[in-house]
Amino acid sequence: MRRSPRLRSLAVAPLLMATVLAVPATAAPLPTAGPSAPASDPSGPAGVRVPGAEYTVSARLADLTTTGTRLTGHTDPEDWAGLEASGTTTPSGVPGVQVDGYFPDSSTTNSNHGWRHDSQFVIRLPDDWNGGLVVAGPPGLREQYANDRIISDQVLAKGYAYAATDKGNTGPEIYEDGERPGDAILEWHHRVTQLTVAAKAVAGRHYGRAPRSTYAAGLSAGGYLVRWQLEHRPDLYTGGVDWNALTFTPGGGLLATLPPALRAYPRHARGDRTAEAELHAVGYPRGSEPQWGWHHARQWDLLQRVVREELDPDFDGAGRAGTPFCPAGTGAGCDTDYDFASRPRAVHEAVARVSLSGNIRRPLVSVQGSLDALTPPAAFGDVYHRMVADAGRAALHRYRIVPGGAHTDGLVPLDADHLRPMLGDFTAALGDLEAWTGRATSPCRPDGRA
Repeated sequence: MRRSPRLRSLAVAPLLMATVLAVPATAAPLPTAGPSAPASDPSGPAGVRVPGAEYTVSARLADLTTTGTRLTGHTDPEDWAGLEASGTTTPSGVPGVQVDGYFPDSSTTNSNHGWRHDSQFVIRLPDDWNGGLVVAGPPGLREQYANDRIISDQVLAKGYAYAATDKGNTGPEIYEDGERPGDAILEWHHRVTQLTVAAKAVAGRHYGRAPRSTYAAGLSAGGYLVRWQLEHRPDLYTGGVDWNALTFTPGGGLLATLPPALRAYPRHARGDRTAEAELHAVGYPRGSEPQWGWHHARQWDLLQRVVREELDPDFDGAGRAGTPFCPAGTGAGCDTDYDFASRPRAVHEAVARVSLSGNIRRPLVSVQGSLDALTPPAAFGDVYHRMVADAGRAALHRYRIVPGGAHTDGLVPLDADHLRPMLGDFTAALGDLEAWTGRATSPCRPDGRA
């Protein structure tokens, strides 16, 4: 779906590289793949068919991890750039079958493999299968290979089959996809559900039996999708693990936390101590200050304008995603001056369409960095933990705050004395989820905190 065309802003692109919102370069073409390919291509070495897919291409690979796939064109290193700490080593040496393809879709932002087709996916089927499946959506505006280092490599080494989607739209103009405010984000939900159903069927056919466990996993926007799936499609999953999850709530989420940061940071950079207090009051944690300049330049402004355009397109009239870094006090159409609470009822209804409720119905382990300056604990992780409790589901939620964790491990060099990578905590959380769901254990403490 595409919205009726209006004037586009060309100013949304310059700050995308090397951020969690990065728009990846095009991955190398896959063998026999192409935009004019038939409905499916069973002629590859594995010939795996994916239910509902418009096009698939499969290949037997000596190594399904990034050690092998980066050499064969079966991943895109630009898609996972900046998500891991420098020097991170990941498992390797997992032979099996990889399936790439796409589901029917009318939008074309994802140009991987030259397909220029959204709703692309990847499914990996290791030869030494443990009977489980992990499904993931990417963080930010990235594509289906974004989690290859931080999730795919980790779970493949444990024997899981793995599937990931691009969420159905990518890049800095996701708001072009859909007819109503919120449609692009709602498509994210559908695409994860669609892939989960398909990947479970693929695993069942490939291995001769259905997965005995299926976990949803994700970072940032991918973590939001884990929560949504466990709230709305518990029939598909055994449980989930999220990492610094984005949380849309009726209170506005990012639309309530980003504008105050945009207003205060320029004054903070000039030495105004009252501005620092304003950022702390919104929820940005004490100790995260060394990250603020990076986030202001590369994420806060861009993400505010993209999310606001998706959920509140009338704010800037006929414009597209506002004016980058407009000064506080500019007035109409300036996202720095945005006030979610005062926006019309229709805007709040659009946000409600994509909001979480806390009503999870499968076990969930959440890991949250204590120094996250994009989805800070006080405004995101803590809020969702309370939502789960308020929904009467506290026994299904384990919430762990990781001291020194930033939004992504790639940010550790910004403050190496105080920040530390969280990848180990994420993989440990998956292990805890396995033990929890496998042995039906209860949370470590009555309030759900570990």
